[in-house]
Amino acid sequence: MLYFIVGLGGIFGALTRYLIGISFTQTWEYPFPLPTLLINLIGCFLLSWLITYLSRRKIFPHEVVTGIGTGYIGAFTTFSTFSVESISLIKTGYYSLSLVYILLSLLGGLVTSWLGYQLGERMMFNYKLKAKEDAE
Repeated sequence: MLYFIVGLGGIFGALTRYLIGISFTQTWEYPFPLPTLLINLIGCFLLSWLITYLSRRKIFPHEVVTGIGTGYIGAFTTFSTFSVESISLIKTGYYSLSLVYILLSLLGGLVTSWLGYQLGERMMFNYKLKAKEDAE
């Protein structure tokens, strides 16, 4: 059953990424790969929040959390596209743009992961505080 849930999450994650990419293709005319950057930053934030809060709260069964994290977010984000786009920028002479993209992706991923962690910790703290108040 876990394989099915992860696979189902993967289908929806890949479709979400594809649809975002298609919508940007119609309006984004610049060589900078903004869709992939945004997708990966959102994924970093969501996965960090998911691990920090949702898995500890035990709102959903472990299989569902794994399906969301490994399946949906795993298929939504894309390190391989980031790598190919970075090389493509270099090969087409956009050296500075490539460096900006690589740095924004790496540093931005760390920052958004930290923000997701902080939000998860804050939400967990508030949940525990409310549970303690309700128990008294």
